[in-house]
Amino acid sequence: MTPAAPFPAPRAGAAAGPTVAIDIGGTKIAGALVHPDGTMTATTRRATPRGVDAEGVMAAVSEVVADLSGSPLWASAVRCGIGSAGPVDTSRGTVSPVNIGAWREFPVQARVAAELAARGAELPTVLAGDGVAMTAAEHWLGAARGHANALCMVVSTGVGGGLILNNQLHPGPTGNAGHIGHISVAFDGEPCVCGSRGCVESVASGTAIARWARDQGWTPAAGASSGNGTGSTRDASAAGVAAAAAAGDPIALAAFDRAGRALAAAIAATATLVETDIAVIGGGVAASGDILFAPIRTHLEAYATLSFVKELRVVPATLGTHAGLIGAAAAAMMLLPSPPPP
Repeated sequence: MTPAAPFPAPRAGAAAGPTVAIDIGGTKIAGALVHPDGTMTATTRRATPRGVDAEGVMAAVSEVVADLSGSPLWASAVRCGIGSAGPVDTSRGTVSPVNIGAWREFPVQARVAAELAARGAELPTVLAGDGVAMTAAEHWLGAARGHANALCMVVSTGVGGGLILNNQLHPGPTGNAGHIGHISVAFDGEPCVCGSRGCVESVASGTAIARWARDQGWTPAAGASSGNGTGSTRDASAAGVAAAAAAGDPIALAAFDRAGRALAAAIAATATLVETDIAVIGGGVAASGDILFAPIRTHLEAYATLSFVKELRVVPATLGTHAGLIGAAAAAMMLLPSPPPP
């Protein structure tokens, strides 16, 4: 891939060698060597295995590490960052990704460290949830760059996030601080999968937006021909709702207004607690652009009313598909101490 444009390292004094970055998700496991100027080399990926046990998934991670170890820059690596879908428990180095059923309390940090050591790289290693990794990435290279206090969010099939406080990544003891998706914004709202009620995720995730729209009587319009003889397609996902909203469908517009209101309430609450001055939103639902951002900004005016949060900005994330690997590296550079000079 074409290297990203250079940027300064996220922490002064960080060692000059590359960071081994591994990004683990439900569809792919990716790896790269991420350099202090923000460029990536030796990028590689594997599809996340389906229908296998825990060791079968780990085998794909091992293949990614093996690919990276073939780089001529492997010997100069100084640390490793692992970004993973959650839930995570960074105090134990374990993950139980919702979208990787074979891994439950899987000790991914220790296993990756062992793979690195087996290939001659005994490196300090850190684990971060994907929301925290995205936050580190956007603070280093993206839309939160230059902001000392920021909330970054992923709005997709779920809603996650992370915090930058005083220019430091703040993952919390188990790596779950900033998990804004499970702030309750409706005390009598519908039950959430987490066991609580009225959570942001139960209102504003892509899944929730599409479900609510369908429950209100929205039906997806027929799309273009599929080209495989099966006729036209109907997109019943949040993307389909967004397309309908852009065409003026009142139910679709109401679904995004409802989601925007929930997000605005949670963003304002977070800013009031810790005085963030920017909220960065990425993920598949954010790709709908102003269909989502316009109602968030409108409702934010009603929730962010105190003097110290009235200037709060809400902006789209900028790193897109690069956020996982860049975030894994940025989290490692921000959370791990710098190794001593050689």
